[in-house]
Amino acid sequence: MNVGDERSTSYWMHESPVIDAPALTANAECDVVIIGSGIAGLSTAYELARFGRSVIVIDRGGIGHGMTARTTAHLATELDDFYSELIKVRGEDEARLYHDSQVAAVNRIEAICRDEGIDADFARLDGYLFPGEDSHRAELEEEFEACRKIGVDVEWVERAPVPGIDTGRALRFPNQGRFHPTKYLRGLAQAILDRGGRIYANTTHVSDQETDEGGVEITTEAGPMIRASAAVFATNSPTNDKVAIHAKQTPDRTYVVAGRVPKGSVPDALVWDTYEAYHYVRIQPLSESEDLLIVGGEDHKSGEAHDMNKRLDDLETWTRERYPSFTRAEYRWSGMVQEPMDFMPFSGRNPGNKNIYVHTGDSGQGITNGVAGSLTIMPLIIGEDSRYAPVLDPARKSFTSTSSIGEFIREQAGAVKNFAEYLGPGDVKSAAELQPGEGAIIREGLKQVATYKGEDGTVIRRSPACTHLGCLVHWNGFEKCWDCPCHGSQFAPDGQVLSGPAVQPLAELEE
Repeated sequence: MNVGDERSTSYWMHESPVIDAPALTANAECDVVIIGSGIAGLSTAYELARFGRSVIVIDRGGIGHGMTARTTAHLATELDDFYSELIKVRGEDEARLYHDSQVAAVNRIEAICRDEGIDADFARLDGYLFPGEDSHRAELEEEFEACRKIGVDVEWVERAPVPGIDTGRALRFPNQGRFHPTKYLRGLAQAILDRGGRIYANTTHVSDQETDEGGVEITTEAGPMIRASAAVFATNSPTNDKVAIHAKQTPDRTYVVAGRVPKGSVPDALVWDTYEAYHYVRIQPLSESEDLLIVGGEDHKSGEAHDMNKRLDDLETWTRERYPSFTRAEYRWSGMVQEPMDFMPFSGRNPGNKNIYVHTGDSGQGITNGVAGSLTIMPLIIGEDSRYAPVLDPARKSFTSTSSIGEFIREQAGAVKNFAEYLGPGDVKSAAELQPGEGAIIREGLKQVATYKGEDGTVIRRSPACTHLGCLVHWNGFEKCWDCPCHGSQFAPDGQVLSGPAVQPLAELEE
């Protein structure tokens, strides 16, 4: 199981699977084993296979059906957290290098589509950042100046191409891109197989990892082992380490609506506004007469909201007001992003490990950061200089300003608050109050119980302690799963793991 088994289905997932792959059933050896088959995992496997390395990719669920299939697939070199903020935290030199990594990622996707003959609807287009409110105009001025300092191609335009409103002056970022993510992953997977790589789906999680001078030995829960010179964990949130990376990032839930619009009624461009939980817009071509309008936003900290349907309704309302040709949402889905404390992902050697590598912390730039991660990790593995490794180093200290320290403290305070919930009264008093298909935390004497009532009335009781670091899980009524607010683990109603960093299911309780 993985996040592809959540209740909602994205447009990308609605189409054919990325690739059919068997489960790993026997021990295997390779140069590099990659855990995770999203954009970061398959991109890394492709680069290594292209360089002649033997690779194995494993995933606990379907290939390409993790968080990459829940993205809106903007190929943006503009930073969603703003380069003006990144410069304050990391300085101009590192901000410039990070921007270069995003440009390289979009260029790499375009080149791979061309070289491998992948029809993933790739297109170059403009991106526009417009003020959500008049009071935000000063932010655009600051961002414009920051971008000019580090060499980002940007200019002022009189308005962004939003048909329903006059946005006022906006920033235009040329040479951005968009594509169909699962079509692209399908092409990558086939290119890996064509070069002798092996791909295994529905392979139980990694239960153990051992390192020595010769490399890494990965053991899956079902028993088969993989011996490799190196391992790459590309699982959105790392499953190989308890603390090292997780203390530097926090999980956010994000929402998406998509619906058909007449061809040409919405310009083919990337559009973002300046709200903290910002909105982001693109189209996906469907036919000669129709496009799919895809709009995301309404983010919140994972496990800290219970109004998911209202957020999706609000997202639809926001869309109709600005895009009059949008009439209804055919697709409504959610995803989760890991927000790093200093706005840049973590790509490179896992802290304290010579032969284990990790990619995580994608924020709202999952596609470009994932590809940039592959361009960072591949050179490290083959023993060459890695241009972006110093700035994306997972072992880096993430604080160079008092503002970033303050942000870190605020984010981590949520974990302290969460543990205090073990002393609380619970969400409801008994399972009798639950509707079929709903879950809640119920206090039973001195303990809390994660309780789910199935559609047939069967009640499932599990420990509410996330098996990563023990935080109290919360019920997600939209996706019908248990979310951990601290580090983003997700569990099915019966406690099985959907997404890490947890690898063990919620514990069963004695009746």
